[in-house]
Formats: sequence, structure tokens, C-alpha cells
Amino acid sequence: MKINSTIFIVLLSILFIACGGKEEKKKDGFSVDRKKATEKVEETTPATNEVPASERITLDNKGVGQIKEITLDPEINQEMVTAGAALFKTNCTACHKTDKRFIGPKMQGILDRRSPEWVMNMILDPKLMTEEDQCAKDLLVEFNGAAMANQNLTVEQSRQLVEFFRTL
Repeated sequence: MKINSTIFIVLLSILFIACGGKEEKKKDGFSVDRKKATEKVEETTPATNEVPASERITLDNKGVGQIKEITLDPEINQEMVTAGAALFKTNCTACHKTDKRFIGPKMQGILDRRSPEWVMNMILDPKLMTEEDQCAKDLLVEFNGAAMANQNLTVEQSRQLVEFFRTL
């Protein structure tokens, strides 16, 4: 029994000696030493005061396409507005909101920024417009390459949409 006690005490002493006495710093995972930058990092892109394409006013641009000239009556045609509103709801609301920016630009005030011909040409052939019209190209860039889908609308339907846009 005395030998067992002695062996137990010796083993216990070795265990205490092996575990104690050293202060070991634990490293949990990885660490990053962050230092404050003392120098100002120069911006890689110059700050510009350029107006975004969605807010730019280009009323003299008629765009590229089949619509060369259109005259809007001073009085708004309510039948066309109703038809245009229905078209907008079914064909355009996936990407456009009337009063705020979404996947595409907002439609409120569009005729204050673009000519009716430009709007109709964009509706009728968005691919041609984004290939050949600078404003449409700029919009494509501004909206992260989200190209407008061709809805295969007729000239009359695009005209109804323009009439609806006049009421926004």
C-alpha cells in the first residue's frame, strides 16, 4: 500500500510540475494587428459632378429608330392614358416604378428629361437604342447593365404609354 501511495504522489507531483509554472498565451483562431493609416489614400477614381444619365435632360435628342417626329396635342387624351396605364402595369412595372428608381429609371417626369420621340424609340427598339444612342448607353451603365427588354409593342401602344407618362 505504501508503494502505491508513493507512486501516486510521485505521479501527482510530476503532473503538477508539468502543468504549472509556465504561462502560455492561447491563440484563438487568427488575429489581425490593425494600425491606423497615417497617410491619406488617394482616390483611384476622380470625383466628378456629372449628372447621372437618369437625371440628365436631353430634350433635343430624338433617339435612333422609326419615330422621327411626333406632335403631342395640348389636351391629354384620357382614352390613351387609360390604355397606357394598363400597358404600363402589365409590361413595365417589373422594372419601372412611376415615382422612384427601381431596376430602371422612374417614369415620373420622363417627358421633362427626354423627348417623346426618344421615349417611343426606346420602347419600340431598346436594343438598337442602347447600341447607337449615347444617352441609352449611359443609362445601361448607370443601371448596372440591366438592359431594357423589348416588349414587342406597336407604335400605337408606345404612343399610349407616352400619353400616360404625360399624366405622371
